[in-house]
Amino acid sequence: MEFRENEAIYMQIAGYVTENIMLEKWLPEEKLPSVRELASDLQVNPLTVVRAYEFLQGKEVIANKRGIGFFIAADAVQKVKNYSKERFLGQELPELFKSMYLLGISVEDIAERFEIFKAQNYQTK
Repeated sequence: MEFRENEAIYMQIAGYVTENIMLEKWLPEEKLPSVRELASDLQVNPLTVVRAYEFLQGKEVIANKRGIGFFIAADAVQKVKNYSKERFLGQELPELFKSMYLLGISVEDIAERFEIFKAQNYQTK
């Protein structure tokens, strides 16, 4: 995983976990990789993974079963979507609109590119 400089690493790890949940690579009520395992996979300090897991636990996306590990909540997909949608609409979308306005990009241009992106990156079920 390549980390961006403009966002805390633990938040990027939380994003990685939630993306895997939304893409159904990791399923509700399934055990998450251990802190050490994920830290090793992502080549980060285990405390950074702990911080990401604590953040997601605070959002009720995951739960800690003491002595066993972290598990994905039964309603995690909906919670992740709600949180991510709120964040996107409040923070990222205004920046996108600003760029679109300054560059003269239309909503139609974006819609066309979005359809191409979906076709190239996500298989429909």
